[in-house]
Amino acid sequence: MNIKKGDTVKVIAGRDKGAEGKVISVLREEQRVIVEGVNLIKRHTKVVNQGGRAGNTGGIITAEAPIHISNVILVEGDGVTRVGFRRDEVTKRRPDGSTYAAERSVRISRKTGKDI
Repeated sequence: MNIKKGDTVKVIAGRDKGAEGKVISVLREEQRVIVEGVNLIKRHTKVVNQGGRAGNTGGIITAEAPIHISNVILVEGDGVTRVGFRRDEVTKRRPDGSTYAAERSVRISRKTGKDI
């Protein structure tokens, strides 16, 4: 998955095409993301008095529904970009104090080549 929670994305297909928002959550198994202010649905809920004061008030609730990951693209600066990966050499330290070389995967912008 190239998109992570907290990223700003732009919708490139569907009813909300052109809208931008922050990713609230990523549903990896379904390959979907929930974006703030995008794909709003209205859900009718009943009044639930179970649990005393913590009961749910009824009415019509507006919430974001998930959209497919292929319908969004990452926003970087004032434009959009695809996401790539680069492997960087890093030095890690073991609990006993010794060090060893390892690789770390870093997300990069395909347009500029800079880290995201």
